[in-house]
Amino acid sequence: MIDHILILLGALLTVFWGIAHLFPTMSVVKGFGEISLDNKRIIIMEWIVEGVALIFIGTLVAGVTLIDSQSIVSRFVDYLSIVTLLLLALISLFTGFRINFLPFRICPVIFTVSSLLILMGTML
Repeated sequence: MIDHILILLGALLTVFWGIAHLFPTMSVVKGFGEISLDNKRIIIMEWIVEGVALIFIGTLVAGVTLIDSQSIVSRFVDYLSIVTLLLLALISLFTGFRINFLPFRICPVIFTVSSLLILMGTML
């Protein structure tokens, strides 16, 4: 039971952070000042894509956990999600973490915590 709780907490944190990416998108774009319309669209696209990707990862992990947490497919999804979240944490550490804006600096922490919760749940 605790294994499911840990995995679901990691999944929920990932979904929450994905949703949190969607709301400030336009404010982030405005923060860049006067940039071309193409650059604005690229930034909007990237913020939405990251948010949707995080929501998908968290939902997928939660889904396979609730359906059959002991199946090989569930384990594969969990481990692949762990690796993906850790890669995102690494990317965020070398990019967004250097920005003097708290939400950017939190990204690597949230990705790492989410992946560790999922990992701990798979180990129990």
